[in-house]
Amino acid sequence: MASIPYSSLCLTTNPVPTRIGSPSSHRFNFTTLRIGFRIQSPVTTRIRSSVCRAASLAFRDLDADDFRHPLDKQNTMILRAIPGLSELGKVLLGTVTEQVMLLENIGTSILVSKNQLSDLHQLMIEAAKVLNVEAPDLYVRQNPVPNAYTLAINGKKPFIVVHTGLVELLTQKELQAVLAHELGHLKCDHGVWLTFANILTLGAYTVPGLGGFLAQNLEEQLFRWLRAAELTCDRAALLVAQDSKVVISVLMKLAGGCPSMADQLNVDAFLEQARSYDKASSSPIGWYIRNAQTRQLSHPLPVLRAREIDDWSKSQEYKNLLKRGTKINYVETA
Repeated sequence: MASIPYSSLCLTTNPVPTRIGSPSSHRFNFTTLRIGFRIQSPVTTRIRSSVCRAASLAFRDLDADDFRHPLDKQNTMILRAIPGLSELGKVLLGTVTEQVMLLENIGTSILVSKNQLSDLHQLMIEAAKVLNVEAPDLYVRQNPVPNAYTLAINGKKPFIVVHTGLVELLTQKELQAVLAHELGHLKCDHGVWLTFANILTLGAYTVPGLGGFLAQNLEEQLFRWLRAAELTCDRAALLVAQDSKVVISVLMKLAGGCPSMADQLNVDAFLEQARSYDKASSSPIGWYIRNAQTRQLSHPLPVLRAREIDDWSKSQEYKNLLKRGTKINYVETA
């Protein structure tokens, strides 16, 4: 999870907020939110340990290019090379569109804070600390479709929205990985391009003038960039989870998971499935079908994302980043 769904994980094509999980929309699915442990001392001092403890290292000097995927770099350069596109985006995504997006999300969701869904708030604070990025506002919205997305418009404070369907689907560690994925979009300053893509997946075609223009001229290129950006943000999720199986489990659940079957899902079997997909699409015909299958998707296929993050978790680049991390003290006194 964007930003657009981890992103982006659902496979539907309905005009819903971008997600972290699935290929067709920018969605990100994660597990159920669980209550953190609290210890009451004999006196009145309350000790609160980390809600999740997914990560043991934080990256104080982390730069976006330290984990940016090569395809993200390449496709960002292509977008920037389109004359006037950035300026046009700021005009199209102006005051009216901004107000529609903000009011739609803020007016129908719950703002997470220390006093509202405090455990979820703590997951966000910890993830932001690991990635060395300022924590945005976080909202929970009643929606059975597992999804998470990020919006950053006109330089205002960005915010992340998480659907209740995603909270029900994921574990705490997985949910934090989704938040980290969304934070990755902010860390990498995906900015205008991400907002373009979010509006496309949210049903831009209903906005007079805007939808038609994007559909005719930018959709394919934006989706190509977005698929690459999702790979970058999966890496951000891994930097926070520091366990590739947590991130892969999120992708697996977004592909075909539900709360009642969660304990029967097998990450290793899903990775084997990913390898079989690579093998099946390695022939000329398979390559053509694979490209036709993914061309209009906002997110890479879950199996491909799983294989990508598994490969990166074994890379020297990732291991070198871990060496730069510093230990986190999770115990806070209130």
